Amino acid sequence: MDAAKQPISRLLMVGPPGSGKGTQAAFLSEALGVPAVSTGEMLRSAVAARSALGERVESIMQSGALVDDETMAQVVQQRLGEADAQSGFLLDGYPRNLGQAETLAGILERLETQLDIVLVLDVPEEELIRRALARKRDDDKVEVIRERLSVYKNKTEPLIDYYRDRGILSMVDGFQAVDSVTAALLGEIRKVGQV
Repeated sequence: MDAAKQPISRLLMVGPPGSGKGTQAAFLSEALGVPAVSTGEMLRSAVAARSALGERVESIMQSGALVDDETMAQVVQQRLGEADAQSGFLLDGYPRNLGQAETLAGILERLETQLDIVLVLDVPEEELIRRALARKRDDDKVEVIRERLSVYKNKTEPLIDYYRDRGILSMVDGFQAVDSVTAALLGEIRKVGQV
């Protein structure tokens, strides 16, 4: 690898519910030495900071409403501007749609950085349903799971073409053993780092 080449350290993980994003994000975060930054973690951190933004987030969450895109963008910008994210980060759960992807591009531009790679976990729908049902949560009924997958397909899946067009997308087969998925993800990251 070229000594002048920066290590791959600004990643985005995309995949449908049940694809193993959270599990893999934790493994990659540790392997790469960068924070795994999930939507939930960002919102909890904002609330814990007791800032004006955090209080706004808390009031939205307590009302049961979804955090709007503008507020979410402010939370993301604040989180990615923190010291531990300066040398890299792994985003999980944001962006969820094309509008948020454009917003993220603007945030990264203001922070004078950009994504190195977007990793997509590809898992067949029937396996996603099987995994969700195996969790045995009260809200994990087949029709609810199919609705979540439909929302992903309509809102989040278009991100695949968006990032493919930018030349930073890597698809990984998520329908294999957990350690095999981790190895495949690290293999994709290594490939990009050697370009």
